[in-house]
Amino acid sequence: MTFTEIPSSTPLLATLQLLPLLTGLILIRVRGEAAMALAGIASVAEMLLALSLYARFDIHQPAGVMQFGEQFQLLGALHYHVAVDGIGVLFLLLTSVLGLLSVVFILIRKLHESAVLAAMMMIQATLVSQFVTVDMLWFTLMSLLEILLVAYITKRWPTFHDIQPTLARFLQFMAVGLLLLAFGTLLLGWSYADANHGQWSFSLYDLANLHFGQKSMIGTLVFFSLFYGLGVRIPLFPLHGWLPSFMIHGNVAVAPIYLLGLKVGVYGLLRFVFPIVPEAVQEWHVIATIFAASGVFYAAFLAMRQQTLREMLAFAVISHTGILTLGLFSLHPMGFRGSILLALNFGVAITGLSLMTGMVWQRTRTTRLSKLGGLLDYIPIVGLAFLVAGLAIVGMPGTPGFDAVHFVLEGSIKSFGALATIAAALGNLVAAGFLLRAFQQAFLGNAAVDTSRWDTCPTYPAEMFMAGLVMLVIVGVGFYSAPWTALIAEPVNGLAGLFPGLNLEGLHGEAH
Repeated sequence: MTFTEIPSSTPLLATLQLLPLLTGLILIRVRGEAAMALAGIASVAEMLLALSLYARFDIHQPAGVMQFGEQFQLLGALHYHVAVDGIGVLFLLLTSVLGLLSVVFILIRKLHESAVLAAMMMIQATLVSQFVTVDMLWFTLMSLLEILLVAYITKRWPTFHDIQPTLARFLQFMAVGLLLLAFGTLLLGWSYADANHGQWSFSLYDLANLHFGQKSMIGTLVFFSLFYGLGVRIPLFPLHGWLPSFMIHGNVAVAPIYLLGLKVGVYGLLRFVFPIVPEAVQEWHVIATIFAASGVFYAAFLAMRQQTLREMLAFAVISHTGILTLGLFSLHPMGFRGSILLALNFGVAITGLSLMTGMVWQRTRTTRLSKLGGLLDYIPIVGLAFLVAGLAIVGMPGTPGFDAVHFVLEGSIKSFGALATIAAALGNLVAAGFLLRAFQQAFLGNAAVDTSRWDTCPTYPAEMFMAGLVMLVIVGVGFYSAPWTALIAEPVNGLAGLFPGLNLEGLHGEAH
């Protein structure tokens, strides 16, 4: 794929990165209600900037044309170079929504007297930077900063008394992933220098012109390094071992921002891996598909065996990531489209489930299903939001997951036939089972323990706002999906065109 760029007349992408970063730096010294006000204003401003970017973005530009470009050289081969296509704009919109949800939840958890808001805003800045950069070295460095900040939050504000084993496991997995990502990045830079008289570059525009060719050893090394490096973060089975304990013992207050960080792995595949080494992707995509299909069933059945809501959500993330990855590596335009929309859907829906679980814990001080029950009597809107988010996960009509799952299954059946597609569909069916079971037991069933210590006050305004916003986003995007499908139509065309043999006929007319 050949990339071109339309420069920006205003530093809009730089502002999207600097706003949460500067807010985070200020919040290091600010506490209490002033901190909440500042974080709230910054989050709303970030959302307005993302909407402004969307309003100004030209969806009719052909694939490969990156918009709002900004760049300058920093040090040697390290460049600040940012630009976006429709996929990047979609992820930026998601980032702004989840950032606002994080701020509201921190208010509910009464953590605004600590520095957690500052760290959360800086994590958001690193995520935005990863979604807008077109420089692989910058992407790798921002990944390192994001992971260090997440580890800091986990260590300082855990929800479990002995966080050290969980933190050590997280850092071990992430260190291996970052080393693989860095190795693949440096190998690409070296390959470019070898072909261009010693001039190093990590720009997507330059690296996409390397053309490693079929059966290339360098191309294969790059693919597996980047695939496994990003797969740890997705998290793709069997590289998921860090996630269950991290979801159980980590801080729910930053769940939206953290879960968005998982989608960086998917974004990295779309932005860098597929355009730079398409030959290796096509040669080895069956391996990725086997991992994905295995993970769907493995995690879905383990989710049904979990005894707490947070354990169940951890395996739900792994299971549905498998479906998303299956769509990506179908290498079919429908699969690409479905996977991108699933990333949007899971970003909102699983975040919604996690936040509703956090509010259940805030009320009851437990998430163990055997100790919950009857919560719909006390917090009905929280229960309703949990149900809506769960239905979005399994792709019910009226949610963004409906079109997304349909596209993934269509792309899968055209690329792999019925077996893999049926496996993904059955995995999704199992997901419906464990999510509905959890809702029934926690919100509709009778509590089997003494509930006198529960907070049984009527729903608080912050809880009502949080649950209402989650449902509004899910239902709104579900019933009005045409703009998001149109936003990614041209980038999907470009990705599909990288793989010969795909049937692209009628692709331009399929957005709906």
